[in-house]
Amino acid sequence: MNRGIRNRVIAAAASILTLLANSAASPQSARAVKVIVPYPPGGGADVLVRTLINQVGIMGGPTMVVENHPGGGTVIGTMDAVRAAPDGNTLLLTNNALLLSPHLRKVDYDPFASLASICQVGSTPTISIVNSASPYRSLKDLIDAGRVKPGALTFGAGIGALSQVIYEMLMHRAGFRMTLVPYTGTLPEVEAVFAGQIDTAFVDYPPAAGLYKSGKLRVLATSSASRIAWLPEVPTVSEVGYKDFDVEVWYGLFAPAGTPRDIEARFATWFSRAAQVPEVQVRLAAQGLETTSVCGAPFASYLHRRFDDYGDIIREANIKAE
Repeated sequence: MNRGIRNRVIAAAASILTLLANSAASPQSARAVKVIVPYPPGGGADVLVRTLINQVGIMGGPTMVVENHPGGGTVIGTMDAVRAAPDGNTLLLTNNALLLSPHLRKVDYDPFASLASICQVGSTPTISIVNSASPYRSLKDLIDAGRVKPGALTFGAGIGALSQVIYEMLMHRAGFRMTLVPYTGTLPEVEAVFAGQIDTAFVDYPPAAGLYKSGKLRVLATSSASRIAWLPEVPTVSEVGYKDFDVEVWYGLFAPAGTPRDIEARFATWFSRAAQVPEVQVRLAAQGLETTSVCGAPFASYLHRRFDDYGDIIREANIKAE
């Protein structure tokens, strides 16, 4: 064999070995990565993750598919992720509910020990909505009505979810009562307000955006620290008179505990890159979602702070999940 042929054979062999090594180290090889969302389709978490995994695919990343596992205040989907093999083929895209549920009920997972935190990938403010035909034109109107007839008004929320916590917190501070009607996700809550089945809900903006823009829903307030750029006319709860009322929805990417660190790192890289694509940011901003890419130790530190904050809120308002 002459030297040229031998060099080409060696180079080809080296390429095959490299491909095999990369395949073995891939976070998914023979099948698509399953991304569990513990909510029904159509909510903020669902919209965000589908947009991001589409961009990951465009950039040449692993194939991923979304599976919606709603129910139990997100506990069902969360447990499905916790029980999955830590082989890089299962991820969880969830939000504040991951840290809220352990304060409100007995759950068979620890948000820090049962899951590996990869990245915070997005956030959105929450808004108080009513039907456009509702007599309540402001948050003050709603609160006043709840004081006159305690329990007569109804609000929709997932049991133990952020939507419940926000209204329970407001009722505690403002001294009024409404009756909780439980739902399994944000989109059903929005549809119930639109249909007149409940009086109000505190929801993340994306599922309500279409009905709000078409004039079928009214937004009374936002729970964010400052007014929202795309809703400049809507006051914050703090402006209405309840200072330091600052709660937003964050979205995080997690993997089953024990997932190899190098696989976690690759997912962090893919999702961070996807979140920073200008077209993705514009597309999501149009639906009221902001992308973020806080990964690793800073994200874990943020989660610990939020966990403690939620515990304080729940104890202050004496919130019960059931």
